[in-house]
Amino acid sequence: MSDLIHPSAVIEPGAKLGEGVRIGPFCHVGPDVTLHANVELKSHVVVTGTTEVGEETVIFPFAVIGEIPQDLKFRGEKTSLRIGKRNRIREHVTMNTGTEGGGGVTEVGNDGLFMAACHVAHDVKVGNNVILVNNVALAGHCVIEDDVIVGGLSGVHQWVRIGKGAIIGAVTMVTNDVIPYGLVQGPRGKLDGLNLVGLKRRGVAREDITALRAAFQMLAQGEGAFQERARRLGSETQSAYVREIVDFVLGDSDRSFLTPG
Repeated sequence: MSDLIHPSAVIEPGAKLGEGVRIGPFCHVGPDVTLHANVELKSHVVVTGTTEVGEETVIFPFAVIGEIPQDLKFRGEKTSLRIGKRNRIREHVTMNTGTEGGGGVTEVGNDGLFMAACHVAHDVKVGNNVILVNNVALAGHCVIEDDVIVGGLSGVHQWVRIGKGAIIGAVTMVTNDVIPYGLVQGPRGKLDGLNLVGLKRRGVAREDITALRAAFQMLAQGEGAFQERARRLGSETQSAYVREIVDFVLGDSDRSFLTPG
């Protein structure tokens, strides 16, 4: 056995291991798993199902990756989990494969941080540079776009979409869609403004932040229904950031929106 694989690890026949993969003590890797180059399983990690883990991802002890969905409608159909590159998946995290009814694939992007005891349910789509703080639970079919941060002990209802660059406060239940760059907080999540700190950290130009602030006010106080305000905003804006919000609001969704108070 390779010096990079501890002798107590169980690697089932059929598993595909890329160059430089490190597997620590008492890990279990299933027969349909692909671990790409330089993936590291620290110890006591289970990776099973039809699961692909991207390059340089590190998975910490007692994580269970690729187990079947927590969905009573699941009947053993062949589904999968795809995880991108350079993720940090901390202790006791669980990520499930998809279901036939949800498209069959759970997807996680690149460069994410999934802190201890987070759950990524079946058919979820997670973008790049996402941070889930300790004990966050994403229910089935959620879409979490790039650069989202979800605070600790928060839950996201099934089918909810959280737009690019949004931030969710700690101990928050998110029951409806969140616009890109939105700020949500409170026990029953409310849209309280924009993620201005995140925008500034990413170096977004002052004129774009000003345009986003004006767009938020229009969505909060303009005439007509929320989608009507967004449609009108789309006909008036020149800002690419505001256009992202408009496209998100006018896109397909199975939920309503958290709207400005």
